[in-house]
Amino acid sequence: MKFAVLDFETTGNQSEDRIIQVGLVIIENKTITDTYTSFVNPEREIPTFITELTGISDEMVGDAPLINEVIDQFQPMLSDSILVAHHAAFDYNLLQKALEEAGYSTFNGKVLDTIDLLRLMYPDMTSLQLSMVSDSLGINHERPHQADSDALATANILLQSLDRFFNLPLLTVQRIAQIFEPITDDLAWFIHELKAEVELETSLDTNTNKYYRQFALNVNDWADDSSDSNLNQSEPSNLNPSFEHFIDEIKDSLNEQFESYKERPAQEQMIHEIYESFENEQHLMIEASTGTGKSLGYLIPSIYYGLMNHETILVSTNTINLQAQLMERDIPLLHKIFPAHFRAAVLKGRNHYLCLRKFESKINLKDIADTREDRITAGQMIVWLSETNHGDDEEVSFGNKGKEFWMDVASDADSCLNRSCPWFKKCFYHRAKYQANQADVIITNHSMIMTDVIAENRLLPSYGHLVIDEAHHFEQVASHHLGSNLTYFSLIRIFTWLFKDSKNGLLPQLRFQLEHMEEIDGHIFTGKIDKTYEKLIQIKEEWDILSGLFYDVIINKRNTSSIEAGQVVLRLKVDQLPESWSSIKTTEQNIYLELNEVLKTCNELLTILKEYQDEYDFQSLSTDLSGAMKDLFQFRDDLRLFVQMNDYNEVYWIEANAHFKQKSIQLKRVPIDVSEILKQNFFEVKNSIIMTSATMSVNESFQYSLEQIGLEEDLKNEKLRAVQLPTAFNYRDQSLVCIPRDFPAIRGADGDEHFIQSLTNSLVEVAIETQGRMLVLFTSYRMLKQVYEKLKEVLKPQGFQILGQGVDSGNRSKLTRMFQKSDKSILLGASSFWEGVDIPGEALSCLVIVRLPFQPPNDPVVEAKCDYLKEKKQNPFMKYSVPQAVIRFKQGFGRLIRTEKDKGVVIIYDTRVIHTQYGKHFLYSLPKPKIEHMKSEQMVPRIQEWFLD
Repeated sequence: MKFAVLDFETTGNQSEDRIIQVGLVIIENKTITDTYTSFVNPEREIPTFITELTGISDEMVGDAPLINEVIDQFQPMLSDSILVAHHAAFDYNLLQKALEEAGYSTFNGKVLDTIDLLRLMYPDMTSLQLSMVSDSLGINHERPHQADSDALATANILLQSLDRFFNLPLLTVQRIAQIFEPITDDLAWFIHELKAEVELETSLDTNTNKYYRQFALNVNDWADDSSDSNLNQSEPSNLNPSFEHFIDEIKDSLNEQFESYKERPAQEQMIHEIYESFENEQHLMIEASTGTGKSLGYLIPSIYYGLMNHETILVSTNTINLQAQLMERDIPLLHKIFPAHFRAAVLKGRNHYLCLRKFESKINLKDIADTREDRITAGQMIVWLSETNHGDDEEVSFGNKGKEFWMDVASDADSCLNRSCPWFKKCFYHRAKYQANQADVIITNHSMIMTDVIAENRLLPSYGHLVIDEAHHFEQVASHHLGSNLTYFSLIRIFTWLFKDSKNGLLPQLRFQLEHMEEIDGHIFTGKIDKTYEKLIQIKEEWDILSGLFYDVIINKRNTSSIEAGQVVLRLKVDQLPESWSSIKTTEQNIYLELNEVLKTCNELLTILKEYQDEYDFQSLSTDLSGAMKDLFQFRDDLRLFVQMNDYNEVYWIEANAHFKQKSIQLKRVPIDVSEILKQNFFEVKNSIIMTSATMSVNESFQYSLEQIGLEEDLKNEKLRAVQLPTAFNYRDQSLVCIPRDFPAIRGADGDEHFIQSLTNSLVEVAIETQGRMLVLFTSYRMLKQVYEKLKEVLKPQGFQILGQGVDSGNRSKLTRMFQKSDKSILLGASSFWEGVDIPGEALSCLVIVRLPFQPPNDPVVEAKCDYLKEKKQNPFMKYSVPQAVIRFKQGFGRLIRTEKDKGVVIIYDTRVIHTQYGKHFLYSLPKPKIEHMKSEQMVPRIQEWFLD
């Protein structure tokens, strides 16, 4: 095959923009055989931002040939070629337009996009940006955004993707080709061409790859996998019985591992505090600031105590990312320095693991939408299956609709065949659960332990000792999991599972089976199934009506609050329901009764399936039908609970998006106070619970955190201890907090024009002084976007890169990498950027907090909690709103200083920190940085002076 890899640089990305550079690389027989490049005179000025992006100036193209001349030179090279480009549609359209203008026939050959090939061949690749891909694959890409360099990088990406394809197991290649049948586009044609080549060159190698049920896997049966270190026997006898001596041994091992190892007093104190709590069967609330080494601080005493006492220790984090960090970074280090072997395992929620039975059925039945997106998703999962040891969705970078595909094949309890499943010994979820049962320390997450509570403690191994990391999120996660969230698609998804069309879905499959059973009168049951089809369509129509009624309520209610990007939210109160609520109740009653009829019919069908399941191999079908019924039961009951609103300890609200109307409806309910539930399920029944975070105290007091989880009495009776560790850094020398005391006050949630302009002007001045290296934290996406546009207009021509969450990308990791790699960069973030972002070193030297992070007072949960406190004759603003905002504020502040060598400035533009009585709680809660307030015009000179010190 001959490939022509093409890249254009242009004066912009609109249809009227002109080409300024061409890069072309020819590949034949998997070898680069020719290249072509030329600047092009666009006969117009190149915009400044394009020059900054590409490095191509007007001077460089002034004497260059026109596009017609360039086309004359490289058009013959395209002959008999497959056209390849990165984001091919852009370059393809430019090529066709240029060929036409030059008097040539348009290109009529095959067109491939390296984006598609990368997604298929590298399912775990997190960024498909050309420079990021080049870095990831070790490809030299010297001049990003110049056509010759981009084309060469794209050519090398194509060659590596082809090489990877030819090294896949033959069975994997054949399975991918099956997904791309029939051949409907150039990508499908290309895959079948490659498959034919692979089949000529490759034979099935049963030694190299593991094959099972016509899939290539990378795992053995989980109980037989001797390569798994978690199955090795632990050796507590090797541990020093003296904890003090054991810690000395650990320090010696760390000294051997790291030349620059330095003892951390706060970490050592943390280790001893946690071990003491385990020994005394006490709970512990311990605040450990950035730089403490918190992960090792709780893992070392936990593993030691667990091994010495033959007990399993559970560690719970708030995020999947931190789970992965512990398992990939901290546990391997501890295996090196621990004098005894221990077993560690990760266990996530079941929906994070692939169900191999469902996936097999989906692929074999070709139950895949005939779209490029779904075919690529299925293909990348086939490749991933030949590599993964864990079957965890976090390992796959899905495209736009990939998560929808995953929902169809994710593991779930209701449709699990357990030991009757042909995939049981390969099952990823049961592998993870088996490893957890063998482990000395289990790393899970807050969502999982709350799901375990709901499942009556049947999911996790029995444990008496629990470490809760990122504990400031624990109460919120508990509240979320103990409530419900119904969406428009909650019901539609179950219906699609039951009945997608006349051939696809559980009921059509069952109908086909019953028609061919001789033992029963199939017509009776097929007739019932046909009536169920009609009933499902009727319920769907009524659900559309009910969703429309909910949407009308939220849109018509005057006190609806606008959130972000068209999102609206409305809290419902029993004594203030709209007139239409009676219609809502009537429609819900109809749906309830009709769902009962469907469930009754399904139960009859299930009885038949179970009766004949051994003879006709109905077990898989009956299990799936049973799972769908459980989901319907749950939906029916949750909808009734929401509409009836009988629980006064719960808050009910509706959310919707004005753009997507009734299909965006979310019906939410959560408990207002979960403290009693937490006490009954955790603090009263577990031997010792360690709660740790960098932000649990307010004004050096744990009172707020204790109240949220109902532990005030435990502190008094010494069942719980609260410890605030000393900070690991010298914040007074490392950080300066600047507050411009004359800065205009913010009016409204999103700020008025005067505030926005003042903020922009000040940020420009500071950015020029600090040369970017700035993270700006917002509480409003709308304000972020307003400031983004203004900063871009002023600073882009000066060579600054402006990055905005939700503007350039919603992906926090991608934006953070781009920020760290670029000089003179300014990153604007909201929501998730207030915590969990780690940018050490000089990449971040200035942190900006635009506004104190109070939650909107009309947020349903905030409003309900405030009403609850008012009933108890307490001040909700000081008891709830301020402490919650302080903790968030501390998280934001913690983004700046990440190592003992960091130095930087924090600017707070919200003057309420110095002009209000409650403002002192924010400043007093910081780890004693240098705090100064000044006039706005004095701020930049003070920052300049600070960095020169």
